[in-house]
Amino acid sequence: MKKFGFIIGTVIVIIGVFIFVNKLYYPSLPIENVSAKEAIDKLKESDSKIAEIAVVGDFIWYLTSSEDKGSLIADENIKQIVVSNGWEFKEKDGAGLFFEKDGKRLIATTQMWTKNYVLVKIPSNFK
Repeated sequence: MKKFGFIIGTVIVIIGVFIFVNKLYYPSLPIENVSAKEAIDKLKESDSKIAEIAVVGDFIWYLTSSEDKGSLIADENIKQIVVSNGWEFKEKDGAGLFFEKDGKRLIATTQMWTKNYVLVKIPSNFK
């Protein structure tokens, strides 16, 4: 009986470590073929506060840290990357940040993914 309890305990610990290492406790991303672990690793390896995690169709997906301060920090990170490409920030409305350049309008949308991370979707023509 003690062997059975030990085996069950060992299996539970192995499953727990697997879940923790692969970050399976995070919600799934709205992007196919990108895992939570890959996205977070890209951000941690990045020299910037925002990291490109995928290009899907006409959009580029980014991940940024909210540093437990909600989307305010994320908004500043988004403004920094878009403005550095010649766009002028105009306004924020809900989850959208509006930019203009040469009479064109660009909308970057944000989505709280977890308490600590914000997903950003920007049209790829902003570069």
